[in-house]
Amino acid sequence: MLTLTKRLQTVADLVPKGCSFADIGTDHAYLPVWLLQNGVISSAIAGDIRQGPLERARATARRYGCTDQMDFRLSDGLKALSPHEADCIAIAGMGGEAICAILSAAPWTKRGVRLILQPQTNLPQLRRWLTAEGYRICQERCLFEEGHWYSVFLVSGGQDDTVWTPGSALAGCPDRWYPQVQRPDYLRFLIDRTKRELSGLQKAAAPDQARIYHLEEAVQELSILMTELEKEDVQ
Repeated sequence: MLTLTKRLQTVADLVPKGCSFADIGTDHAYLPVWLLQNGVISSAIAGDIRQGPLERARATARRYGCTDQMDFRLSDGLKALSPHEADCIAIAGMGGEAICAILSAAPWTKRGVRLILQPQTNLPQLRRWLTAEGYRICQERCLFEEGHWYSVFLVSGGQDDTVWTPGSALAGCPDRWYPQVQRPDYLRFLIDRTKRELSGLQKAAAPDQARIYHLEEAVQELSILMTELEKEDVQ
């Protein structure tokens, strides 16, 4: 029986039972195989842009006896999928800019599709892009694994009037956080990282004042959120 990493398990927990599922950038196909083994889904599309990862996906499926339940596609993002082939799509382990490009080329994902996104980089840019392009972040989960923090977004199509501030673009909207238990540690991490960037900019020969002001605003916002969460823990 396959066991997922904490990161992929967080993605798997957001996949609804009985959905038609596609895993984009599947690599070893651990996620769809686990979902099949545990009866969450009955079939899956596994897509990757490179032949090597797709062969690894096939090998995983053979090892765990899931080959007949999977469709393997050499695909640049969602280009090898037709609308309505999947009502739940996971895109995990890519940079935020790559996720933006994939969704930009597949506007049909705004209509009746559940998206589970796990960006590795550029989270603020991804949050802003999703809101601007007609998507709504319904929930965010954070987790810590092997020395790294990760965020997983549950996304659907729909109007979102969120105004992203420097702090919320970094941490997400508090009313969409789930679960709360790891948030204080995650906020501490974001505050420390932002302060380090701010310190570096302030020491530069030609400081970027606009960026400095932006980061100062972010630190202030994150610190306020941190204080509010600490008060809730005391109560």
